[in-house]
Amino acid sequence: MAVSVLLLNDSPVKLWELSSKERLHRQTREMGGLEWFEDLSDFPADEPVLLLDGNYLFEIRTFRKLMERPGSILHCAANGQPAAAFVSAKVAEQAAAYMADPDSAVFPDGVDRLEITDLPAFDQKLRFARPPLLKHITAERQEELENVLYGNSYRGITDLVTKFVWPKPARRVVRYCARIGASPNMITTLGLILVVAACFLFERQYYFAGLLAGWIMTFLDTVDGKLARVTIQSSKFGDLYDHGIDLFHPPFWYVFWGISLVGMQPVMGFDAYQLCWIVVIAYVAGRAIEGVFPFLGGPNVWTWTPFDAWFRLIVSRRNPCLIILTVGALIGRPDWGFIGVVGWMVICTVILFLRLLQGVFSRMKRGPITSWLSEDDVATGPNALSFRVFGGTKGAYQG
Repeated sequence: MAVSVLLLNDSPVKLWELSSKERLHRQTREMGGLEWFEDLSDFPADEPVLLLDGNYLFEIRTFRKLMERPGSILHCAANGQPAAAFVSAKVAEQAAAYMADPDSAVFPDGVDRLEITDLPAFDQKLRFARPPLLKHITAERQEELENVLYGNSYRGITDLVTKFVWPKPARRVVRYCARIGASPNMITTLGLILVVAACFLFERQYYFAGLLAGWIMTFLDTVDGKLARVTIQSSKFGDLYDHGIDLFHPPFWYVFWGISLVGMQPVMGFDAYQLCWIVVIAYVAGRAIEGVFPFLGGPNVWTWTPFDAWFRLIVSRRNPCLIILTVGALIGRPDWGFIGVVGWMVICTVILFLRLLQGVFSRMKRGPITSWLSEDDVATGPNALSFRVFGGTKGAYQG
């Protein structure tokens, strides 16, 4: 069933170069299945209605969670004022009157009053636990709100470089890209060029030049995703383009590094060629385990327990492996760097396989798996320390 949308107010304050109206239109277009109207009288009588006050800042997750609670008016926790409503067409006019003047208008019968804290906090996609976004937009809060939007675009659980090193410098580049109108796909394409360049340089033993290309690519991989989220430019093609590159390129870097090591002595009976095959097989197996784990009926492997979140910081993904290769190059032993990546990849894949087995046994014994981030006492209970680290990415919220 289609949903009718009406904007009740518009804010002149631009956040990441977007007006409130532009942002809301992009958000609802990304959601799909919503149709905008200019007047209450235009609404089809049999469709639900989403009323939005443009003086408030939302994220798509806010709309989705609200729309799971039909017949509700959502209020801002900070000022207690109504900011959005999802109601039937027959009470839309009354709900709009209440949102325009809550002190004088009558609260619609049969409609629930919601606070933002009534909506689920855990977000599986971005791997954090935080109530959906709802904040009042004012000119004085422009920088604060932009920081919130940028911070909210970050995964809470990711590798140590992306979580602790990239947030602040990436924010400056995202700001520049938003100002000049650069699209996320443009940044992704530049990253793809650097992926190919790194392969070429590694194979020809230009390790430091290749590492520079590789590190810049990983930085831009942070930039394109954050730019897409803060400016609401995500698309199915862009998501496939970006994640496809992320998924397939790392083993090529390791293989081209490995085949450059002419004359490398065998390690435990394996020569460089065989080690290249081992690193590819281990990488594919690890990613396959990640893909299979959600079929156990719960979260992905990284959000299952605090152990998995901590392990994600250093697991043998691209950035931790680049650290190993960089150390090898710096000490003048690129062969050690390659051996280190192969060994760490195998160890991590074995650990992931064991976690998959544990997940299967847990599913059989206790039923569907749940994430520790969805626990009611996650912020104050035994996992409070892990929640402070992984509930969000704090460095991304600092301007």
